[in-house]
Amino acid sequence: MPKTALHTLVDLAQKDVDAAAKQLGFSIKLSKEAQEQLSLLMQYRSDYELRLQSNARQGLNVVQYANFQSFILKLDQAIEGQKKIISDVEYKVEIAKRHWQEQEKKRLSYQTIIKRQLQLAIQKEAKQDQKQTDERATHALFYKKW
Repeated sequence: MPKTALHTLVDLAQKDVDAAAKQLGFSIKLSKEAQEQLSLLMQYRSDYELRLQSNARQGLNVVQYANFQSFILKLDQAIEGQKKIISDVEYKVEIAKRHWQEQEKKRLSYQTIIKRQLQLAIQKEAKQDQKQTDERATHALFYKKW
């Protein structure tokens, strides 16, 4: 079957699918990186809190204790900020996933149309072949009688 406008549409749709998949992959990568950053922040906070407890057993003055508490508060704020970033990135992953699905659906629709057209062409050709066979048989039978 020769290349038609639908084949061109499938090719263009495939490019759109590829671009959407690339964007989805990038969004997923950003999500994983944001999760890793959150894990690092939480681990750092936990380590710093253990350090505070260790130093408190050895004795801390008010200024040192205030510094520890202030830094832990800043880590808590960073953790909350990172959670917000993760939420935003996960939303973008969902948007990218939906976009990829839409593009793939469009590509598959074009391919389905091409398959149907091909099936119709095959059926049409089969009918024509049968018609020609029937005409030859009729023609042969007619001339055999005479």
